Amino acid sequence: MSQRRARTMPLKSLSVLLPGIKWLHGYTAQDAVADLIAGITVGLTVLPQGLAYATLAGLEPQYGLYSSFVGGIVYAMLGSCRQVTIGPTALLALMTSRHTGFGLDSGPAYGILLCLISGVVELGMAVLKLGALVDLISLPVTVGFTSATAVIIGTSQLKGLLGLRGGSGSDFINTMRSVFGNLSQVRRGDLTLGLVSISVLLLLRRLKTVKVAQRVRNLRAQQLLSGSIWVVSTGRNALVVLVSSVLAYSQCKSQDSCPFILTGKVKSGLPSLALPKFETTILGKNGTEVPQTFEQMLSELGPSMLILPIIAVLGNVAISKAFGGAGLSPTRELVALSLSNICGAFCSSMPVTGSFSRSAVNHASGVRTPIGGCYTSVLVLLALSLLAPYFQYIPKAALSAVIISAVIFMIEFEVIRPLWRCSRRELLPGAITFVMSLAIGVEIGLLLGVGADVAFLVYRAARPVLSVSKLQTINGMSYILIRPKHSSLYFPAIEWVRSGISKALSTHGTAPVVLDCAHVHDFDFTAARGMGSLYKELAKANVPLFLMSAHKDISVILKESTNIDFPTIDCPNDLESLVEQMPDFELHLQVTAPLVESKMLQTVEANATELSKLTTSSA
Repeated sequence: MSQRRARTMPLKSLSVLLPGIKWLHGYTAQDAVADLIAGITVGLTVLPQGLAYATLAGLEPQYGLYSSFVGGIVYAMLGSCRQVTIGPTALLALMTSRHTGFGLDSGPAYGILLCLISGVVELGMAVLKLGALVDLISLPVTVGFTSATAVIIGTSQLKGLLGLRGGSGSDFINTMRSVFGNLSQVRRGDLTLGLVSISVLLLLRRLKTVKVAQRVRNLRAQQLLSGSIWVVSTGRNALVVLVSSVLAYSQCKSQDSCPFILTGKVKSGLPSLALPKFETTILGKNGTEVPQTFEQMLSELGPSMLILPIIAVLGNVAISKAFGGAGLSPTRELVALSLSNICGAFCSSMPVTGSFSRSAVNHASGVRTPIGGCYTSVLVLLALSLLAPYFQYIPKAALSAVIISAVIFMIEFEVIRPLWRCSRRELLPGAITFVMSLAIGVEIGLLLGVGADVAFLVYRAARPVLSVSKLQTINGMSYILIRPKHSSLYFPAIEWVRSGISKALSTHGTAPVVLDCAHVHDFDFTAARGMGSLYKELAKANVPLFLMSAHKDISVILKESTNIDFPTIDCPNDLESLVEQMPDFELHLQVTAPLVESKMLQTVEANATELSKLTTSSA
């Protein structure tokens, strides 16, 4: 018995450090086969995507494969959602491309350093439990951001699709200006191959929805046909790249007569295990080499060091919740993602995160544990070792087609209609994010969108909705009921409440004011002091202020902040007994000027005829 405990204790302590070990408990041969099939399927998807995303990031194609194997191994040991696959994505590749166009060897240096810094920032967020920061990014802002990046990514691939020379870039306006300015140099071979590849990819994507197999009566033939259709549809990227590469190999025996622009030589072999470079050299304007120190590299990366990790966390957490449910630990996912980037940086990886498309393929392939990511990593390593010399024959138009056919589905038009019907105000932050991301940059666009959302939240806190009505008690005593529809009253809102009460008195005439606090659960110090000033101001005007259904904590805050015992009632019918105890309150006094303007109260005569006239005019 003691020996069993001695054996289980190290396993428990080890599982705390490496939570993925729990997947090995009861791991069967059937699980291994299912994970192997899913891993190979995802590998066939990530190979062409990795090559394409590295090109999008402004790096050599092999860096996309370097980024595709570390995350699968790390997440298998630390992750909690079996469907999630970690690797390069179009969005992070686009954000990385903003820092990789300085020439010489600076591109990989900046991309790998950004990967390391992203991992460190994500680890810091996990330690400080700051995963909730992604909650500041609302759905409309997320939609505007992803839609804008999809447009930028798509347009950045137009050069490769049209056979134009030069980098793709990450600036929407300059890219479009460059494309339209060089339309006369379009290569027919690349254009034809690119358009055909996009058409085939879209058709194969729809192939899974075609129910051809149901027309076959034989059950075994039906299963074989449906399985074949699924494999072809799922591995469409690899299929298109393979066919186009064979075509290019047959046509491009001589580089001078090649109708396509090819990817070029891809470095074979595994990446060297080394520290990221903390200094590099860029190409100056006059063609000279300009050294860059670590501080200068950090200055160049700028906001990307914070925005890119937040975007990576946002995408990874969203994927984990979509496939694994709400029971997953965001902190654990943050740790897995951060270590995937940190470890990847030592293997020449660019920033990585969860990929929704590959995670969907993983889920559809029947993966049972995150160990499926290890099989994907092994396939990528084999490709680096054995297939790298043949990657040079992949046409750039085919890789551009892979990227374009993937990102066009990131543009979410379907969200606009329900937002227009339900909450038109939320369209504005999304529109700001979309337009500014295209015009200025995705980082600035995202910050402006979040800023617009925060501004709306502050405005709602400063201008709470007040329900004002003049009612009567059972015995006919009139009172003005002020009901805030927010659960808290903070300092920006106190003047708005004072103004609302003043307008209510000006409109309805003098009557006790009842502030319904049934739904108000919090006051800050400044708002409490403002309520004290309002109470004194109303008292000078012989207008009593009552708090109805106030929580005990609210009464304590007001008492400690103002040294005033605010009269409280449980229901409006308690007003009469309290008002009778106020000898200075004159029931027939009328207020005709707003309190916020600090005007003197209008004196009225005490005869019944004049009183009835004033009552009629104020109503």
